[in-house]
Amino acid sequence: MGIGLKRGTVLLEKHHSVWKENAEETISCLYRILGREGIRIEHVGSTAIVSIKAKPIIDIVIGTDDFEKILEKDDLLKKDGFILRHDERPEQLLYVKGDLGKDFISHHIHVVMIDSVQWHDYLDFRDYLNAKKEIAREYESLKEKLAIRYADDRNSYTEAKSELISRLLQEAKLWRKAAE
Repeated sequence: MGIGLKRGTVLLEKHHSVWKENAEETISCLYRILGREGIRIEHVGSTAIVSIKAKPIIDIVIGTDDFEKILEKDDLLKKDGFILRHDERPEQLLYVKGDLGKDFISHHIHVVMIDSVQWHDYLDFRDYLNAKKEIAREYESLKEKLAIRYADDRNSYTEAKSELISRLLQEAKLWRKAAE
């Protein structure tokens, strides 16, 4: 029971309380580096959904009002092990943490604009699946099947989940609106 996986692989583990603890420590570290002005940081992804198995990689989303504020702190982030990966998505920055020399990733840090579609998607998906355990189990069931099929091909694993994720995101948005 640890945190992290060799890059490109898929292995699901039963939910561990250490994921939340590690996410909280990581969030505190990020706030220390980045400050709090114009920034909000949340634990997201499957390790933030308490009723399902997940890859033991901690996903964090940083909502910012200016990407440059984050990039200006790149050297400080790097000192704490957060390495900028050049993502092909212009709507976000991606930092990773782990033992990169061994191609081992423990954290994905997604930086998006606060109040953007991406920001709300991360939070809505997490909150919806935590509130709707039967929906979370449906998602977990698909993940388990795909983890067996694509144990050494994370890109295919991720792509094969995309249709269900899209549907669940639409449901999550309707659920959020109904709750407001």
